[in-house]
Amino acid sequence: MQTLSLACWNYDRCEPLIDGQVTIDGVQLQSNVIYPTKIFASAFTEAPFDICELSASSYVMQLSQGQCEYVAIPVFVSRAFRHSGFYVRADSGIITPKDLEGRLIGVPEYQMTMALWARGILQDDYGVDCHTFKTRTGGTNKAGRRERLPLVLPDHMDVRPIGDAENLNDLILAGALDALISPMTPQAFTEGDPRLRRLFADPAAEERAYFRRAGLFPIMHVIGIRRQLVDANPELAVDVFKAFVAARRIAMDHLEETATASANRLHLPWVAAEWEATRALMGNDYWPYGLAENVADLEALCRYSHEQHLSPRCLDARELFVPATLDLPGR
Repeated sequence: MQTLSLACWNYDRCEPLIDGQVTIDGVQLQSNVIYPTKIFASAFTEAPFDICELSASSYVMQLSQGQCEYVAIPVFVSRAFRHSGFYVRADSGIITPKDLEGRLIGVPEYQMTMALWARGILQDDYGVDCHTFKTRTGGTNKAGRRERLPLVLPDHMDVRPIGDAENLNDLILAGALDALISPMTPQAFTEGDPRLRRLFADPAAEERAYFRRAGLFPIMHVIGIRRQLVDANPELAVDVFKAFVAARRIAMDHLEETATASANRLHLPWVAAEWEATRALMGNDYWPYGLAENVADLEALCRYSHEQHLSPRCLDARELFVPATLDLPGR
């Protein structure tokens, strides 16, 4: 029995692995529940875990440079539509996405996957030239956040960190930024400050329309395995993949039980309606793992990484994963 460490957040689709309900053949798992950004801070520089959650953007970026200590399997523990993550200063004059061109835009990290997808969507869906952005990077509500991997960008791109003691929320309220792109809600918006509003008044409607048009469910994070472990035993990647698929299935079944029960287990009054609406739009099994059913999403991810000057070349989706996992079913 081999003892391996796992680091991921406690998503419902990972909990069956974390609590031991699902096991990996021949592996004693030591699970570490850690918030994703804290995992990423060390994963791409120190690789302290055997199996761990990885930022998809930073993984593609590092893999394209031939430097990554991990190799991924097609398990997508985090996916999210991101139209809700565009915030603008109310007096900025920004009404439409095109109005973002040439503006001062705050983002936690230029390389983060959410920002990668956000710029790609602005470009593909709204015709926005994101290379005109004057990008300022740093923590949304707390100071001190920096790029996890160094950037090598063309000279014409204006991407700079904010001050060590500054955060994006305070800067936009002070008028030093025009807009924010952030997966974390700015404190001012949470508190109902009228000086800050979302770019899209109904982001959920915008996201549904995006899915109808593009058919993409943006992939945020993948699961990586230490490369030397896979090199020594390629079958390990297959076993880990199958375990994550089994855990996902349990989570999907549990969600169905919750949505169809006679009593609501959650503090969300319309959970059943949301579950039904999601299935009606995206299909009954709308969160598949595996390469085959996610090729379009992965190709977009790789293309955006190259177009946004994070990857020196555009990777093929098949290059991202352990070869033994490429044809495995993800449901």
